[in-house]
Order: sequence, then structure tokens, then C-alpha cells
Amino acid sequence: VQDAASGRDPGPAGDEESRQCRKEEICRILGEIQAPLCPLLLRLCHWLLPRLLTRLFLSVQLHRGQLEMVLRAARTPEVPLVFLCSHQSQVDGLLLSFVLLSQGVGLPRVAVGARTSPRLRSLLQRLGGIFLPPGLAQTRGDRDEGLPAAVLDAYVQEVLRSRQPLVLFLEEPAAPRGRAAPPRLWLLRLLRALRDQAVPDVLVVPVGIAYDVAP
Repeated sequence: VQDAASGRDPGPAGDEESRQCRKEEICRILGEIQAPLCPLLLRLCHWLLPRLLTRLFLSVQLHRGQLEMVLRAARTPEVPLVFLCSHQSQVDGLLLSFVLLSQGVGLPRVAVGARTSPRLRSLLQRLGGIFLPPGLAQTRGDRDEGLPAAVLDAYVQEVLRSRQPLVLFLEEPAAPRGRAAPPRLWLLRLLRALRDQAVPDVLVVPVGIAYDVAP
């Protein structure tokens, strides 16, 4: 992050004002990615979700054998879990978060690639959602993407180091021509974390969600 910030700074090295501007820009980018979790809001949603789900669905079925495998994987020391999930509806993230939390796996950080309103974005951030910074250069080539990408790389590496479960959705709307789709940008963060040896390994868990009728 320091290298990317200094590369954008035309001012002289050691200039206090330039360092402060870089720090403010980094904090702004970090604020676009995530927000501090709100314990009160999390408890409220944990209380509301079962009531919401019982109104949306007649039942929610889990594959017991696969769930046992996930629980064993969650007990693997020093290795974070990354869930790669199919995307079927807008409630997928809430449903998967509730299942993982209720089974003792932990509150996941859910990568949100879809466009959302500012109010919904702020709410999801405080519930564990993380977003791509708007300033990220979404180019198809694996080249230097500037300060937003450096901050995002550092953030994802810290999430993995702290062993917070990470949820990535693979199916998103097609990206405009010349730009990379959000799933590719998130997967690139994982590859860089492994390349930089931020974590020794990652346990990738494929997740399938299917609905008789999608809400």
C-alpha cells in the first residue's frame, strides 16, 4: 500500500502534507470496501432472519454430510475458509451467512459485486459485506491497478489471516467490454494472497444453492 501510494504522489518524499493526503485517501478507499461491524444490528438480524426465512420458504434443507465436512474444515488450524457460491437470488448472502453462523462456523465476510443503493450498501457493510472500491481499475490484464487494488489486497489478506470465513459469488452480471467481472477481481485477490504468502493455504469450499422457486 505504501509503494502504491508513494507512486501516485508527485510531491517530495517526507512531506507531511503529502503523507496526510495519502493517509486520507487510503482511509476513504477502506471505507468504500467495508465498515465496522455493528453488534446490535447483527443480533437484531440474527433474531429477524429465522422469521423472514419462514415467510419466504416452506423449508430450508442442508446436506448433512457436506455440513459435517465444512465443520471439520473449519477446525483446521491456521487455514482460512473461502466459500465459492453459485448466485441464484439476492437473498443468497443472507441465507448462507445465517446457516454458517447458526452452525458455529462464524460470521462470514460476503463479497458483494452487484450494484446497490448507498443506504443498502451501508447496511450490508455493517453486517459483514465487503465491496469492490469504485476506483478499482477493472482491466482484463493482470497489471498494476493502483492504490485501490493495493488497499483491497491488503484488506483481503488481513481477513484471511484472521481466519474469518470469506464468501465469493461466482455468477454476476456480465461486465462491460474491456472490464473484468467482479468474481475475477475477488479471485485475483486470493491468488495474490497465496503468492505473497500472506497465508500458508486456503480451503476452498464450493457451495450450491437451489430454490424450487427463487424469491
